[in-house]
Order: sequence, then C-alpha cells, then structure tokens
Amino acid sequence: MALALSLGRRGLGAVWPNPAVGCVIVNEGRILGRGWTRPGGRPHAETVALAQAGAEARGATAYVTLEPCAHHGKTPPCADALVAAGIARAVVALRDPDPRVNGQGLDRLRAGGIEVVEGLLADTARADQAGFLSRVTEGRPLVTLKLATSFDGRIATASGESRWITGAAARRMVHALRLNHDAVMIGAGTARADDPMLTVRDLGAPRQPVRVVLARNLDLPLDGRLAASAGEVPLWLVHGDGADPDRIAAWRARGAELVRVPVVGGRLDAGAALAALGARGLTRVFCEGGGTLAAALLGGGLVDRLIGFTAGLAIGAEGRPAISALGLGGLAEAPRFMLAETRALGGDVMHVWQRDRTG
Repeated sequence: MALALSLGRRGLGAVWPNPAVGCVIVNEGRILGRGWTRPGGRPHAETVALAQAGAEARGATAYVTLEPCAHHGKTPPCADALVAAGIARAVVALRDPDPRVNGQGLDRLRAGGIEVVEGLLADTARADQAGFLSRVTEGRPLVTLKLATSFDGRIATASGESRWITGAAARRMVHALRLNHDAVMIGAGTARADDPMLTVRDLGAPRQPVRVVLARNLDLPLDGRLAASAGEVPLWLVHGDGADPDRIAAWRARGAELVRVPVVGGRLDAGAALAALGARGLTRVFCEGGGTLAAALLGGGLVDRLIGFTAGLAIGAEGRPAISALGLGGLAEAPRFMLAETRALGGDVMHVWQRDRTG
C-alpha cells in the first residue's frame, strides 16, 4: 500500500477533477502490475495496473489507495474491471465519498467474490486525497497559502522591492509546489505589481497548472505577460458583476476563461470564488498572494495549509506585511495552524502548517 500511495502522488496536480490514485497488483510476493491515474484523469490506476498484470491478475491481490469507481463515466467502472480480471482480494485504503461511489465500489467487489479489506494506511491516503475530498465534501478545492517573507514577516520594502527576499533553493521549491497543484492563484494587486507568469519552470514540466487571478473589475494590463500567454497556458479570471463588458470581451479574445462571482462589501466573495473553482473541477489551489487575498482567505477560514519561506533578513515596520488586516478582536479569533514540517532550503527555512480542525 505504501508503494501504491507513492505512485498515486505522481498524479497530484495533473488529474483533476479525478482523484490521484495508485494501484499495485501482487501475487505470492511478486509485483505483477503498478499504475497511477494518468494526466487528464484517465486511464485510471486500476486499469493501468491490470493491463500490466494481464492474465496473471487472476487470484492476485490489488492494493488501491481509493475505493474503485462504481459508475460509468468516460470509462467503465474500475470495480467491474477488477472483478472481470479475477482479482481474489482487494485492499483499499480509503472510501470514496463521491455519491456515485461511496461504498458502491466495495459492494461490487464483494458481490463479485472478491475479499475486501478496508482502512490500510487510511490517514496517509486521506492526506494525499485532501484536495479531492475537499471538493467532494465541501464544494471547494484544498487551499495552500504560500508566503515568502523576511524574518519580520515582510514581503517587500516600502518601495515595493521584493526580488529576491528568499534564495534560489526556496524559489525552486515553489515551482515544485506549483507542479503538484491544479492551479496557482493570486490577486489583482499582485498581478499588476509583478506582471508574473505563474508557470512551472526549470523542472521539465510536461504541463502547467491553471493560472487564476481574482480581479473584481478585471483591471489588469492587457499588454502584460498573463495576457500574452493566455492562449498557451490556461488563465482563469475571477471577476465581479460590475466588470467592464469591453474588458471581458478583450480577455476572452486573448484566450482567458472568465468566472463571475458575487461581490460582498466591495470585495469578491472568496468563498464563492473557491466554490466556482471547485465546480469547474479544481481540487488543489496554490495561493501566492498578495496580502489582501491572503487576509480574505484566512479571515474566511478557507486556508487548509500554510507554507512559509522565511529568509534571514529584517526589513522593518515600514516594509509591506505579508497579510493585510484581519480585524481581529483577540487572539481567540485568530486562525490557528499546527506545525507539520520544517526544513532548511539554502539559507532559508521552509515551514508547513496544517489547519487546526480541533477547535
């Protein structure tokens, strides 16, 4: 199962709206087939592993990280494929909460004479599937908020200079993190100030994440790098009802997808924006700022994971804070996260925090 889980992770960021599943087929201690969900969400992991095993799958055990599907989509149900192949035993890490599956895949396996074992390494599988599970159960993708700051929590000097607060190793890690998310998201202020590409570079990436910009009025430069590349790398612009129809038309002409969401209190509704992204199939979103968007997500309880890159320099109070005002009345109101990992990256420190769900 540990091998199946490691295989499944290869699909993270590349298989949405499907889950990134791994499957290993074994008989008498010999691995007969290995598979993971392929880019675009198909073929499914079980199909790939069964094709490798061939006729030797009969009487074997299949280790699968998520309950095999039970519904007819663009491919037949994987549960039926396991039965037809003559699998004798299926070890499944986690049930699939999708209403089209949710136990029905396991029922099909049992009805086909397969012994089913549930729950092996379930916690690891749940962590790997957090994005898919969030989309299915909460209607929105998993949100990872990344902040690269000075030791005193600043993202730029008072004049806006920010390149580079962190070093090359930290920046390379950011590209790797982009790669295992479905989308990279920023706010309009960051798009205007930095004119970023938001692509994965220098990693031999075969695909690029969707680039998402939250821009209430679509007041983004039409001559910037995002506009120039919208026809080549997916670009989704989330805007409000009051956006200029001419700008909507101009961005569509450049190849961008426009997503309209409500405006509340003069700002885009962050929860509605994420729900719209989830409805379009995204399961994992990597947010890279800026401070206003970070505050909106944190204030709305919409951040599942924080990843900080801290550099050993101090900018001072005149510098720009990483997170805009949250309007807290006391510490008890502050969003709290639990430390999950720390590591050194060159001269910087990376720290990963998970949302505290115990409160």
